[in-house]
Amino acid sequence: MNPLYKKQLLEVYSEKPNFGELENKTHVVKYRNPICNDEIVIELAIKDNKVADAKFHGVSCFVSTVSASVLLDKIKGMSIDDIKKLNKNDMDKFLGGEIISTRVGCQLLPLEALKKLE
Repeated sequence: MNPLYKKQLLEVYSEKPNFGELENKTHVVKYRNPICNDEIVIELAIKDNKVADAKFHGVSCFVSTVSASVLLDKIKGMSIDDIKKLNKNDMDKFLGGEIISTRVGCQLLPLEALKKLE
């Protein structure tokens, strides 16, 4: 991973964009990583079958938190069907490189949560 991008990820973690609760939520999904017990709650405002806004909260590590922040930026404007098509390769692109194999569960936690949406 590019060292400059690592610095950007540290900035994302410190600023935590998209962190908090959404007042006008229409969808809520809660998901827990059974391996590390990180737990994330994602709240979405869906309008005209597309994500108008998104926030997350919960207890999560650096990788999960950064992944959620970046992912929620990327899904704004997407439909739930399109979100469910996203995969690890997409997450690697969103984060600017691959995450070490022992942290892939953390990286994918927010995406796995979104795949539970109905």
